[in-house]
This record gives sequence, structure tokens and C-alpha cells, in this order.
Amino acid sequence: MAKAIALDTKLDSKIPPGEMSEKWTKYKGSVPLVAPHNKRRIDVIIVGTGLAGASAAASLGELGYNVKAFTFHDSPRRAHSIAAQGGINAAKNYRNDGDSVYRLFYDTIKGGDYRARESNVHRLAEVSTAIIDQCVAQGVPFARDYGGLLDNRSFGGTQVSRTFYARGQTGQQLLIGAYQALSRQVHLGTVKLYNRHEMLDVVVVDGKCRGIIARNLLTGEIERHSAHAVVLCTGGYGNVFYLSTNAMMCNTTAAWRAHRRGAFFGNPCYTQIHPTCIPVSGDYQSKLTLMSESLRNDGRCWVPKKAEDCNKHPRDIPEEARDYYLERRYPAFGNLVPRDIASRAAKQVCDEGRGVGTTKLAVYLDFADAIKRFGRDTIEARYGNLFEMYEKITGENPYEMPMRIYPAVHYTMGGLWVDYELMTSVPGLYAAGEANFSDHGANRLGASALMQGLADGYFVLPYTIGSYLSKEISTGAISPNTEAFEAAENDVKERLNKLLNIGGKQSVESFHRRLGKIMWDKCGMARNAEGLKQAIQEIRDLRKEFWSDVFVPGTNNEYNPELEKAWRVADFIELGELMCFDALNREESCGGHFREEFQTEDGEAQRDDENMKFVAAWEFKGDGAEPELHKEPLEYEVVKVSQRSYK
Repeated sequence: MAKAIALDTKLDSKIPPGEMSEKWTKYKGSVPLVAPHNKRRIDVIIVGTGLAGASAAASLGELGYNVKAFTFHDSPRRAHSIAAQGGINAAKNYRNDGDSVYRLFYDTIKGGDYRARESNVHRLAEVSTAIIDQCVAQGVPFARDYGGLLDNRSFGGTQVSRTFYARGQTGQQLLIGAYQALSRQVHLGTVKLYNRHEMLDVVVVDGKCRGIIARNLLTGEIERHSAHAVVLCTGGYGNVFYLSTNAMMCNTTAAWRAHRRGAFFGNPCYTQIHPTCIPVSGDYQSKLTLMSESLRNDGRCWVPKKAEDCNKHPRDIPEEARDYYLERRYPAFGNLVPRDIASRAAKQVCDEGRGVGTTKLAVYLDFADAIKRFGRDTIEARYGNLFEMYEKITGENPYEMPMRIYPAVHYTMGGLWVDYELMTSVPGLYAAGEANFSDHGANRLGASALMQGLADGYFVLPYTIGSYLSKEISTGAISPNTEAFEAAENDVKERLNKLLNIGGKQSVESFHRRLGKIMWDKCGMARNAEGLKQAIQEIRDLRKEFWSDVFVPGTNNEYNPELEKAWRVADFIELGELMCFDALNREESCGGHFREEFQTEDGEAQRDDENMKFVAAWEFKGDGAEPELHKEPLEYEVVKVSQRSYK
């Protein structure tokens, strides 16, 4: 019998009582409310305007709250949500292929390798159907079948077609829908939009989050903004690896500053390696390009069976000399296994010396069979813009020869620890979308990121934030002219000046690249105890060197992108150390976290459900001090925990 993991008194997940299928409905029916005339007296800050942020700001503005929305972009439409390609999941069962809320819930729990909180995932599956209806009403141009009904396709980790899509531009179309809703509230005056502003600190007053310190990126002015609650919708931290599929400006500063102010960080080592990316092409590359997972619907992954065939043109390698390794190892799911499984399988065949391309760190994604079966016109209708993007980047025509792909850092399942209401361990501070840890466990299924972002913003936060704000009605307006705000502002100014006055010889970019190499080599697709211990020491040495020899040109009182970057990289260095701590502490393999010491005989992830079935919530204890681990036990009421298999 598995021993119970002790409940930490500092963690209260606030999971409602009752049957799993009834928790969210009963919660909504009993949660305290804020009356319309009182909402006008409540201020809420939203940081980030991607899918989670734009939908949250629009929804809270529509409800009548006074909302301030911050983005470091020149427009909310530049948020990285726009880059999502493949689709958004919803359990509407349009294909009549057996899908249901329970099956989406189960697939998500299983896909996360039984390391997600059951109640949050079930709620996500429940509201998924409403997301599609909302977006259709907004005019999102989802693909439709011949009869005019919304079309679906499959994604990894499922055996049904539940992914709604708009060719390869799903994120862009969904963000435009959310942006329209946000713009309406800006026009009505319920939302005030702050473009080109970056949050650099959280302000905590008497134990409650009461606002933020932001920098106007165009003028350098440091500003105080107060509110009754703050919601961080700032995305993930994949750029800690330097090379990732994330946009260049994606960073961890908002979440990390909140962590330093008391917000626990949940499961930081859970990062997702996406199997379908264009391979690295040179030492000075600064960005990787994602090719949608939807391509694995029709593309077949293979490498030569013999290493000596790797230099041949792929069309010169006969069928009998090809290893369709995913179909061979995982016959039940084939090329549609989850991302972590597909990524490790690609790494394994390349490690065996059977990789292709100039670096030999690539596998083929071949559409020849699909083109022969359906015709080029059909494949072009499904993936045309993705094929065009691939050809522009590589100069190769994927209609005529296979794509070359290799895994790359993509999404982060870890993030700020939140309870059922999406509130962090700091009262009044919330985290939504990829900025929190709550829904994906150790691995995110494809097409679930857009689902979570919109679910949190449109359907979850508008209910749950009222539970807290109903107690804040009598507080009155929050003044930014207090000692706590002044102290936080001074901390920000002091750090900015410190960065500018180091006067070293090395560029910010060089430190970021070195950090990324440490993280990828020792905390990437595979980790081990020795490598993680080395990484922790190397990161500490890098941090010391950064603060003594980085060069940041310009001043604080002007547009200074190098100063922005320096602040972000300094935060990445600190986060990288915590990620390695978390990976070292988690003595098991699960999902995207693969510890080489813990694997089955056939190389699959080997969990330790007796000792490791918990959420790791880390508390910041001060510069130079090791973080403190708090454990939230994961209890499964509905799903039976078992060894994950896609064979």
C-alpha cells in the first residue's frame, strides 16, 4: 500500500467537496458574488494580453470591474498566443467517435502522466465546449467540413478527433476574437490598456497583493499601479533554454518577481519538448520554428534502419530500409503519441546514429503516402500555409521530399502554484493560462494550451475572483502612495541602476546563450543527478559572472531594449537554478521530466507513485538560500493511476 504524502499546512488547494462531475457546477452556484454597483468600486490589474489575459480583461470589464491591462507589446495582437498553429481541443463529439467530457478529462490526466490536479482538469474539460461556442459567436473562422459543420482533426495522445482549427493559424484567429472583445471594453471605458509597459515587481501590503511596479518601455519611467487584485497572464518560461519555439521577448520576469514576493512556484522542472520543430541550423541561431503537431495526422516519422543510409536522398531509400519508429513502437497511437513520447523516441534514434540532415539531429516527417492517398490538393488545403513556411525557412519543398524535424523546447507545464480559484499563495495575486501550473501535469497534450488560456480567462476567473473580491468591497480605493509601493519602486530602480553600472565586457546575449546550453545539456530532454548538480554549480558561477561582467549600454530614462533583456536574463538565471533543484528532487521519470536513472527496461518513463505523487511548490527563501519545498499531495478520486502506455 502506498504511503500518504503529508499535506503541507501552507498549501490549501480549495478543491470543492462532492462528486468530480458536480464540483464546478456546485461551486458556481455557491461562490460569493460582487453586486454590479460594487464592481465599479473594484480595480483589477491584468498583466499580459495573450489569450488568457485578453479574455480575462474583456470578461472582467464586461462584468463591470475597473480593469487595467498591461502588455509590453505595441499591441495586444502581438502576444505569443498568435503563434499557436494546430488547434484547440473541445469535447463536443462532432465526429460521433466516442468523445466526451470524461474522455477529454482522462486523456489530459493520462497525457500529463498522472501529475495534474484532477479537479482543475475536469473543470477544463467541462468548459471546453463553451469555448468553441463563444469563439464561433465572435466570428472565429474555424475550418468547416463539406456540409458546413465545424471540422475536427486528431492530435497526439488521443484516439478521437476533438481539435478545432483554422488551418495553421488557430492561435492568431482566436487571439483576434479575444482582442475584439478586449477592444470593445477599452472603447466602453471599463478597461484601460497600457501598451509598451513591463511589470517589474509585485507590491504586497499587509500580506495581500495590492498592485505592480511597471516600466514604460518607451520613456523608461517607473510607474506605480494599485488594484484590489492582480492577475498574471504572462505565459511560460521556455526561453530559459535560449533556443525555443517561443517569441524572442517571452520571459519569466512577472512570474519570477511574484515568486520572490512570496508566490510559490509549482513544478518548475516540467518543461515540454515539442517533437515537430525545424532543426537547429547553426551556432548563432537565436530562435527555433515550430511545425504544428497537426502535421503528424498525415505525416509519417521515419529514419533509415542503417546509419550508412543517412547521407542518402530520402527518396533513394526504399521502404524496406526505413524505420517508421513510432508506428513500430506504439502501434495503437502510431505517429499521434503524446509529445514527450515522440520527442524521446526521436532523440533515441538520433543517439543511435540514425539521424538525418547535416547535423544528424533530425528525423523525417514524410507526406508522400498522404499525398498519394488524398491528393496534393487535399493536403494543401489542410496544411498549405505550414508547408509554405517550412519551404521559406529551409528552401525545401515538403510536397516533394520529407520535412526534417527535431524536438525543441516549447511549452512549460510548470508555473506559479495556484489553488482551485487560480489564486497563488499570495492573497489577491492570481495566475492564469501558461503562467500557472495547474492543468497539464508533467506533459501537455497538443491543442490544450489555447483551451486552458481561454477557459481561465472567459469562464473560470470571472467566477473565482469574485470569491476574493467580495471581501474587498469595503476596502476602498488602494492608494499607490504608501511605503510598500515606495519600497518596491526603489527596489526596481536600484536593480536597474545596478545593471547599468556594472560596465562589464560581455553582452547580455552571450550570458543567455550560455545559460541555455547548460539547461539544454543537463536539464533538457534527459536529466541525471550528476548533471543536475553540475548545472546548479555552473548556473551559480554564471550568475556571479553576470553581475560582475555584463555590459548594458544606454540609460534607464530612454527606450533601452538591452536593459529590458538584461533584467529578463538575470531572472532566467535564477529560475534556471530552481528548475535544476526541482528536477534533482523529483527522483522519477514522468512526462517531459525524464531522469535517466528511472526508466523501464524498454526505455519508457518510470514513475514513483509511492513517493512522488505530489505537486512540488517551491518557496523563495532569499538570495543565496536554498528554496523550501512544499508538497501538495495528488489524490485521484475518479481516474485509476496506472503505468502510461500508448502501445
